[in-house]
Amino acid sequence: METDLISIRDLRKDDIEEVLGLAAKYKSRSPASENIDVGEKVLGTLFFEPSTRTRLSFESAMLRLGGKTLGFGSVESSSIMKGERFSDTVRTFSHYCDLMVVRHPSEGSARLASELSAIPVINGGDGPNQHPTQALCDLFTIEMDKKRLDLKVALAGDLLYGRTVHSLAQALALFGSDILFISPSSLRFPSYLKEEIAQMGIRVEEDDDLKKAKDCDVLYMTRIQKERMSEKAYEKVKNCFVVRKEDFEDSDTLIMHPLPRVNEIEREMDDLPNARYFDQVRDSVPVRMALIDLILNGKLEVCEGETEKGKCPNQRCITNVESMDTKVEKGRCLYCEKPLD
Repeated sequence: METDLISIRDLRKDDIEEVLGLAAKYKSRSPASENIDVGEKVLGTLFFEPSTRTRLSFESAMLRLGGKTLGFGSVESSSIMKGERFSDTVRTFSHYCDLMVVRHPSEGSARLASELSAIPVINGGDGPNQHPTQALCDLFTIEMDKKRLDLKVALAGDLLYGRTVHSLAQALALFGSDILFISPSSLRFPSYLKEEIAQMGIRVEEDDDLKKAKDCDVLYMTRIQKERMSEKAYEKVKNCFVVRKEDFEDSDTLIMHPLPRVNEIEREMDDLPNARYFDQVRDSVPVRMALIDLILNGKLEVCEGETEKGKCPNQRCITNVESMDTKVEKGRCLYCEKPLD
């Protein structure tokens, strides 16, 4: 059975625990480079936006499993530059590999790719919408340190456009974590997602004081997404929060960041025992090894609901880029996941 991983909504708590459990087994193998045979299967990376960690960690994971990789990492190296539509590129690419990781600036692009592709698709980031595999990597790093996931977690920085925090907040809610959102007023966590999480019985708070994170088990810092706003808007918020050594050197709060960082975490933080952002990089390989294993072997099940046709008002949604109807599930666009009302 072919299985796609497009959104953290696709997974139940038990599914996440299965991924993390298998990742722990892969992490404990010695030597780390030991190959686990996946035959002659090929992982394709179809990246229309820049990536260092997501693309390379997926490629590293596949190589460590004994497979092969191919792909491209920018629009400039694809036939999109000749006028080809995203949908045609996906259909073509899916005939060259056995599993595809897609990153694209349009929200909902990975969901569309999964419908067009002849092979399973993993979402490597669809605009400011979702980044489910990063959330799984983050959960793994937290669990390795704290031994549990029902914690108090501060998510800080750009919470409006930061796709990593959207996925992570939804995943943390499944495990009963309280969440503190810290951001400037112009970059608040999306209200529809906040309400959804609160309805799960999760304690949700908002603040604009980064020092409040010292009372949390985890501070998950994010950069301001310069590429998703005007220069004027960026200048107003670019230095709004900086994690400083003097504020957290005597703290047990884990300091995490999906990277890349710009200036929101001082370099002096790097040697502190509670700085975990480079541990996240290391942990991403066994997590993605586990995902590849489960998906290629048909062991990962995802949640699916009933849908009906509709029009999505979100102009950044792939359905508007590709001039197509959306599918409506529980009052929201199935692709970009935003409410239609």
